[in-house]
Order: sequence, then C-alpha cells, then structure tokens
Amino acid sequence: MKSSSFYLLAFCLTFIVSCSEKQQKVIKENKPMVILIQPFKDLKPENVEFITEEIKKVYPNVKVLDAIDFPSNAYYKERNRYRADSIIKFLNTRTKEGFVTIGLTSKDISVTKGKTKDFGIMGLGYRPGKACVASKFRLNKENQDEQFFKIAIHELGHTQGLKHCPEKMCFMRDAEGKNPTNEETDFCNQCKTFLTNKNWKFNSI
Repeated sequence: MKSSSFYLLAFCLTFIVSCSEKQQKVIKENKPMVILIQPFKDLKPENVEFITEEIKKVYPNVKVLDAIDFPSNAYYKERNRYRADSIIKFLNTRTKEGFVTIGLTSKDISVTKGKTKDFGIMGLGYRPGKACVASKFRLNKENQDEQFFKIAIHELGHTQGLKHCPEKMCFMRDAEGKNPTNEETDFCNQCKTFLTNKNWKFNSI
C-alpha cells in the first residue's frame, strides 16, 4: 500500500508540474509584447516624446530607453550616412524575447538595394524580427513628426511579420522610393486583424 501510494503521489506531482509548465507557457505566449523605443543621441527629446505618445494610441505597451550612440560599424563615411542593417543587428542583440526595439534617429540611413550599394531609406525592419529603425531625415518639414510616427509604426509592423499592403491609406503601404505617408491614416482592417492575432492590444481610442 505504501508503495502504491508513493507512486500515485509521484504521478500526481508530475501531473501538477506538467500542468503548471503548460499554464506558464500559455501565459507567456499570451503576454503582450513590449515595444522598446531606443532613441539615438542625435534625436531631440521632443521628437521621442511625440513618437512615443502616437505609438501608445495604437499599441499602449511601450517603454522608452535612454538615448545611446550609434554602433561604430554603422557609419558609412563615403556618404555620411548610417547603415540601417548594421543598426538593426546591433539593436537585435540587445533585445530579449517578448520585446521589440525600434531605433529612432534624425540621421540619414541607407541599405544595399539590388545593384545600388548605398540606397537612402526612411526605415528598415526585420520581417519578422525583434528590431527595426526609423529616420526623420527624408521627411517633409511641415508635418515631420506625424510622418515620422508613420514610418516607425510601419517598421514595427514588419517586425510582426506584416508585408507591404496594397491599401493606400494603410500604414503598411510600400513607399516605392517616395514618401506617401500623408495619404496613410491607419492600419487597414486586414493588417489590424493580423496584428491582433499577434497579441497586439489596440487602444479603443
């Protein structure tokens, strides 16, 4: 009887531990992602504050980090630019699971595109991934902060796995080498559904 009771107790404990691990896994999977906003030291604090507040209207789980210097290997001296892919790799190594980091800068950034070694861009993000970067360098002066937010949220969408969207009003629209942000108003319903399934918790505002 003692032996049977011992094995029964051991089985119950194993079952409880197993259930606990499964519950923890479910909790972890359902835990909302945290967006880390990583400004570089060239960016003004008021720009960071504006972008942060706008992102919170779409996705409230946001944390702002202290401003940092660019990684030394990101600077492209020939064009006085910073390589976006090097910035993302740098941010990716600093980003833990459950977080996504977006780097914000006012400097010109670029990437290799096809046969063009150094193609100037407004933003870049791994799809999917844990890091992305957005620059205000190429944006219009009259509504630069608003456009900057749209570039940032576009790149964050890529980190979640979103492709470019054919809807002209959608944040995920392909810029096609231009700046169409003034026509963008929100994520389209399809892109918003995709993000909701990725545990994005949209504000009701």
